[in-house]
Amino acid sequence: MNAVEIEQAISELALKPFDATEFPYAFLAALGNKDTTLKRLRTGNNNASDVAGGVLLRNNIHLAVCAAGTVGDTLKALRASLATTKAKAKFILATDGQTLEAEELASGETIASAFPDFPNHFGFLLPLAGISTIKEIKDNPIDVRATGRLNKLYVELLRENPAWAKDERRSDMNHFMARLVFCFFAEDTGIFSDVGLFTQTVDRWSERSGGNTHEVLSEIFRAMNIKPSDRGAATPRLAAWANAFPYVNGGLFSGSTEVPRFTQMARTYLLHAGVLNWREINPDIFGSMIQAVADDEERGALGMHYTSVPNILKVLNPLFLDDLRAALYEAGDNERKLLNLRKRMARIRVFDPACGSGNFLVIAYKQMREIEAEINRRRGELHLGSEIPLTNFRGIELRDFPAEIARLALIIAEFQCDVLHRGQKDALAEFLPLDAQNWIVCGNALRLDWLHICPPTGTGVKLIADDLFGAPLDQAQIDFSNEGGETYICGNPPYVGRRNQNKQQKEEIKQVLGGVVKSSASLDYVFCWIEKASDYVLKNRGEFAFVTTNSVSQGSQIPIYWPQLFAKGLEINFAHRSFQWTNNASDNAGVTCVVLGIGQPKTGKVIFDGTQRQETTAINAYLLSSDLQVVEPSSSPISAIARMRYGNLPGDGNYLTLTRIDRDSLLKSNREFERMVIPLYGAQEFIRGLQRYCLWIDDEDLPVALQNDFVSRRIAGVRQTRADSPDPSYNALVDRPHQFRDRNLADSMTILAPTVSSENRAYLPTAVFPGRTGTTNQAYALYDAPLWSMALIASRLHLVWIATVCGKLKTDFRYSNTLGWNTFPVPLLTEQSRADLTRCAEDILLARETHFPATIADLYDPETMPDNLRHAHERNDEVLERIYIGRKFKNDTERLEKLFELYTKMTAAEKAKPVAKAAKVRKKTS
Repeated sequence: MNAVEIEQAISELALKPFDATEFPYAFLAALGNKDTTLKRLRTGNNNASDVAGGVLLRNNIHLAVCAAGTVGDTLKALRASLATTKAKAKFILATDGQTLEAEELASGETIASAFPDFPNHFGFLLPLAGISTIKEIKDNPIDVRATGRLNKLYVELLRENPAWAKDERRSDMNHFMARLVFCFFAEDTGIFSDVGLFTQTVDRWSERSGGNTHEVLSEIFRAMNIKPSDRGAATPRLAAWANAFPYVNGGLFSGSTEVPRFTQMARTYLLHAGVLNWREINPDIFGSMIQAVADDEERGALGMHYTSVPNILKVLNPLFLDDLRAALYEAGDNERKLLNLRKRMARIRVFDPACGSGNFLVIAYKQMREIEAEINRRRGELHLGSEIPLTNFRGIELRDFPAEIARLALIIAEFQCDVLHRGQKDALAEFLPLDAQNWIVCGNALRLDWLHICPPTGTGVKLIADDLFGAPLDQAQIDFSNEGGETYICGNPPYVGRRNQNKQQKEEIKQVLGGVVKSSASLDYVFCWIEKASDYVLKNRGEFAFVTTNSVSQGSQIPIYWPQLFAKGLEINFAHRSFQWTNNASDNAGVTCVVLGIGQPKTGKVIFDGTQRQETTAINAYLLSSDLQVVEPSSSPISAIARMRYGNLPGDGNYLTLTRIDRDSLLKSNREFERMVIPLYGAQEFIRGLQRYCLWIDDEDLPVALQNDFVSRRIAGVRQTRADSPDPSYNALVDRPHQFRDRNLADSMTILAPTVSSENRAYLPTAVFPGRTGTTNQAYALYDAPLWSMALIASRLHLVWIATVCGKLKTDFRYSNTLGWNTFPVPLLTEQSRADLTRCAEDILLARETHFPATIADLYDPETMPDNLRHAHERNDEVLERIYIGRKFKNDTERLEKLFELYTKMTAAEKAKPVAKAAKVRKKTS
């Protein structure tokens, strides 16, 4: 269940007659618990409550229905209950059907309300459904409730009006919904003359069956597009009851006033939405949610995609808001400095080229209005209207409905700010009629000229739209009366990794980046926005900051793209290292993001890491404090360590690969094959303990091998597979069908590292196999390397290095010999250091052995990793890290900064060798 569905279920529960016996189970069902769970609780099998009337759901809630007037005492009993502690309940709740009280045990936060009103606190209860709530939603649930009611209305209207669901009419439906949003907001905020005017008018003049509801709404919309002075001459004559509605203009009600037909249920949903208090709507939250109503793909996650204000401010604060606040602090009460700051703010443009429903723009506007209000307070000019024009908040959005909602959200935000900072009277006096300018562009941001949409010089053509919805949204040009002001680009562009890009996105990457960098097809889609923004700020000397997945600051994409951006003279001026991009979803672990702030070089740069703030002189593409920008792949190790090779690519159609049964059957009667059958390991085999074998046939053994029918058929299968392959490299191997394409094999010992490993593991799994062991291309291998090499691979140092320079496949660590192992900087090791590391590797292997037959997957599960194995790894880390700095590192950031420092020195020394050699030759010849 999503947040909206849960709110609806809780609201319906509160309206039903209270049933003391049934309530606990109905409450848990409303939060999405399965019937099987509830059935076990009803029978008492899983109900370990020790409180009278109690029901206890482990790791969730302990709730009880009690006698009238004893809610407080029952809540105390639930809190003191041993069963509550033992079952690790997160919430307690008590009700007598008249009042309801609940507490979140970890935070101590409580709610208390009359029973019919407890749905007003549904945001407090959402964690019980596994949905991590955002403060704004928990404190003010109106946004989710309004979204839910509009969604019901939307779905019902499309059912009754199927033609409006088709592409040619979908925009009309979206326009209608935008008009409704405005009317609901206007009737609760005084914009309309009487509170509740819109809902009451519909209720009074439309039939209960819904039959003429569309006509009533159409007449209301028509009235709001006719000036009062023109209404007497309107044709057809305007209904008398419609005269109560003001002239709105702004293109919001111009053009067609056609309304879809209503059923009785649709009319009911409309009236239910109208009774909510829309005064409390947060346009930044509501805009994000309402766009899901009109999106078939997003509706299933309704109410889930709101981005929290703190995360948006991770972008906006260091981009420009902190600077404005610092200027306000410096100005103090100096009237001249305050005036100059106000004038500066009036010329600032904020541009989001992937604006969605406009939440970045709305938050930027509201924050700037706060600063402006403080300026006016200090200057004694609270009566002044705002000098910050909405048209300075530009956006591009691909879909038409979010683009319209973005403009409407900004209009609502402007009114709310006027009420807050100037008072209701002044806000109302200047709100209507709306400005008809259209500054949110609907179009493909990668195919539009950003300088045309947000020009720095203010010389565009002023376009006044006759109809907000019919205007050519991709042609918006509006004069700036603020020429020379600052421009800040911000937002959360679509990420889309290489494997998930559709044909159009791949083509757009080629158009934007194909002529800029090699291997552009390997880049995430978001790099298109980074590239276009970098070109914009080069011409306009602006700055930009985007939220993006942390893949742009890790792995193989860095050497592909970032050198050319830095070559433009731009730098990363601030960054937020990896964090969870919080939304209201139950699967909130999905996206790990970074924030990149890029522009002309600044002397003071800042790296944010959680609650830590680090000032530095340089930030590289890995978001580290280092002058070294890029780690390039290396064909050989830069340190004195063994050479790592890719495992053997079979290219055999699995004909040379054997199961345990195949092996045993072959060797049972053919002992001469013992040296031709060897264990085979890739990542899955050694991590999950799978048993596989392969035929490893040297050329001199081929005659013997071909005498066996089973082996002969297998070899023939390889020959046919390679002959039929469309890959020329496989065709070339057709005359060597008895062997893998690659022939790497150790004499004494093989050390494996997986190509991919779960990010949940604290260490990169590695394994040691004695004797002749086959490897596949699903692992990397060190053949006959010293055992201390394993200690390097198994260290925390190496894990943080490969996580940074190799990157990830989805959320898993992706390994590479050329980028991860060969570039790993290791100090010159003494004999004693090697001996110490060898002992550490042996201790890790011995610790694993004590848990036989547990697999690597079992042993390195972060929840169940054995203590002796964890201690062996910690000892390995301490020994290795003392080699680097004489002590253990404080954290991963310190580890990376030391590794980058050492890498820089080692690669600089390597580059200097040919230069020094050439100089020596020149000197000798002279």
